[in-house]
Amino acid sequence: MISLTLKQTIKRNLFGIITVLLSAIILLVFLFASDGIASLQEIGPSLSVSWLLLAIGLSASTWVLEGLTLNLFCKILCPQWTFRYSLDIGLLGILYSALTPFSTGGQPMQIFYMKRLGMDVGKSGSIIAMKTLVYQVIMVLSALLMVVMRLGFFQREVSNFSFVTVIGVLSNSTFIALLLLFTISRKGTEKVLKKGLYFLNRIHLCKNPEERYHRINDQLMLFHNGARIMGKKRRVYIAGSLLTIVQIFVGYLVPYCLYRSFGFSGQDVLTIMAAQAFVTMISAFVPLPGASGGAEGSFYLFFSMFFTGGTIVPAMVLWRAITYYMNIAAGAVAAGFVDKLTPIVDENPLHHDQKKEE
Repeated sequence: MISLTLKQTIKRNLFGIITVLLSAIILLVFLFASDGIASLQEIGPSLSVSWLLLAIGLSASTWVLEGLTLNLFCKILCPQWTFRYSLDIGLLGILYSALTPFSTGGQPMQIFYMKRLGMDVGKSGSIIAMKTLVYQVIMVLSALLMVVMRLGFFQREVSNFSFVTVIGVLSNSTFIALLLLFTISRKGTEKVLKKGLYFLNRIHLCKNPEERYHRINDQLMLFHNGARIMGKKRRVYIAGSLLTIVQIFVGYLVPYCLYRSFGFSGQDVLTIMAAQAFVTMISAFVPLPGASGGAEGSFYLFFSMFFTGGTIVPAMVLWRAITYYMNIAAGAVAAGFVDKLTPIVDENPLHHDQKKEE
């Protein structure tokens, strides 16, 4: 008989459990539909353990780089914040991004947990928005750089490459533009908020839009105050951008290590990194938790030319395990530890700064 505690845990994490099961089912479909299990059993003993461990190590190192970058931004507004807090919050962001559609759940949950750890909401909102903006801009620029460097190759080898690339760039650029509007233009944000709330009121999804607007707008004032303070720290943005570049390109190296672990060596590292850049950009806006289906499909599209001889499905399974399921496991561990951390005392909340300005 299932205990009450276990039932409560399952109920509280039902959405995440369904998400992981959905992704696992998609992987199993790929495995069974293409004799992938037989291929994996046949290839498994011949895999290079050193290259496979390097792929795992590189993927894990992106967690550390995520924490380091987040910590840089946190230190601007909250000097008493530590790397331990940033590492846990970074992993929680990775976890909830993997469990929600369009990867939208990571940032709100980071703000929620940062508040629980004692940071002012206005500060945490500004920090997460600025870091997300830096990451998205660099991710799109890196993908465009790869397009320029390997344009001819992928146009020849990948059907509908131009269409896929344009859709990926447009969707990511739209997200960046909206984030910029939210971060830079206080008046623009207020207009969008007010119109959005009144629209929701008309379709009976939001009661008392005026009251709700003022409540949310108070938090937006704190957010923009934090963004204004952070906007003056150019050195931090440069350092954060450099760390983000390293983080993204380290992640791009994971498929190359898998490629070498299968015993292949004919393709250069930049071409395989370019393929991963496209997969990352396309998967970012697949409207399913963890980009389920989209991630597997785009990997198959871009990497089937490299993993030949029936190895593409086993490679995809290992890639998904390292870059998705391992992230969920690490994030779950972080979720268990974050509640044991001692909350900080935020000595200078933005509420006080706002009152001084008024």
